Amino acid sequence: MFRALSSRNYKLFFVGQGISLIGTWMQQIALSWLVYRLTDSVFLLGAVTFSSQIPSFLLGPFAGVLADKFDRHKVLLVTQSLSMLQASTLAVLVLTNTIEIWHVLALSAVLGTINGFDIATRQAFVVELVERREDMSNAIALNSSLFNMARLIGPTVAGLLIAAVGEGICILINALSYIAVLASLLAMRLKPFERVQQQRKVWQSLKDGFSYAFGFPPIRALIVIVGLLSLFGMPFTVLLPVFARDILHGGANTLGYLMGASGFGALGGALFLAQRKSVEGLGKVIIFTMLLFGLALIAFSFSEMFLLSLVLMLVTGFGMIVTMASCNTLLQTIVDDDKRGRVMSLYATAFMGMAPIGSVLAGAVAEDVGVAYTLAGCGLLCALSIIPFAISRPKLRRMVQPIYERLGIVPEIATGLQSASTLSGPQEER
Repeated sequence: MFRALSSRNYKLFFVGQGISLIGTWMQQIALSWLVYRLTDSVFLLGAVTFSSQIPSFLLGPFAGVLADKFDRHKVLLVTQSLSMLQASTLAVLVLTNTIEIWHVLALSAVLGTINGFDIATRQAFVVELVERREDMSNAIALNSSLFNMARLIGPTVAGLLIAAVGEGICILINALSYIAVLASLLAMRLKPFERVQQQRKVWQSLKDGFSYAFGFPPIRALIVIVGLLSLFGMPFTVLLPVFARDILHGGANTLGYLMGASGFGALGGALFLAQRKSVEGLGKVIIFTMLLFGLALIAFSFSEMFLLSLVLMLVTGFGMIVTMASCNTLLQTIVDDDKRGRVMSLYATAFMGMAPIGSVLAGAVAEDVGVAYTLAGCGLLCALSIIPFAISRPKLRRMVQPIYERLGIVPEIATGLQSASTLSGPQEER
């Protein structure tokens, strides 16, 4: 189960990332609670998410092309150092009680810009860390499990700390957690970087990738599903502070428990997919889990019982991660190798482009109609949006069958887990 950890560089990366991710989730919860405490505005909750994600959306396609031109190890050292500086600045402002909402918006936009380069580079860098190619799927499965364990631990700890000492300490812990990432990167022994000469210009590469992805219906359908899930589904994380305080009548610890339950469900989803060995049936899985996610959101929106809400958050976490990871895995299976980076950057862009738009729209609608009806509407739209895919699935399956025959192998399911987990997490994530 842990064979990828036999690679020294990956083991260092695994440990450093594990420590850092807990800090990331702690800051995510602290920041959401801070914004709602300062403003009582659901709209501003969405605006902060928008400012942290829209730069990544705008820069994502370019970062995917440029990640192959520079030493990824050095790029990550720079992005992680800048992220540490951003978190430290935010922590100082909060701890000195000088924080204002414009500070949060501006620093979130700075972090989103950093992440625009960090995410694409980091995903490509992991491939260099595993010594044996056959251990790659195991490494990605371990990354997903690690991410969701942090998603379970971080919010729970943050909720307790916020109630005891305030939001600033959580953000400070996140700033300090970057030390683990930087130390792990500096301790790695890597081969000398060799620059690959690019034959095409960036704009032409982007155009070719876009034409390829959206000209082939199965790839187009999967990217659209990810975009719709992000647009209608992800706003639930933005609205959670309101449910925790105003509907469930709890505090920051209640928010932490809700996020922890979602993380526990996502961890279960990652393990469910990791034990599968074939892509056969993933189309049906996507339809089922997208419907499950939507219905769970509808039920959660009207729940006023804490225990029931925890159970429903667990279900939403499961449905979200399985849908995302299944789409990712199918894309990784059917895409041509020479266009893989560009297609996966479009996959990431679909998520990061729709999530901030959905967050702002949900925040604005919730100001007028209330968070319960807003989230119920989001869940309904998620459930309805999968119907066209369900109808066209037999036709899409026939289109990809020749690809499976040409490959001659059935890849392991775990290849979709890391990217899905990365994208479903807070944008402060490394």
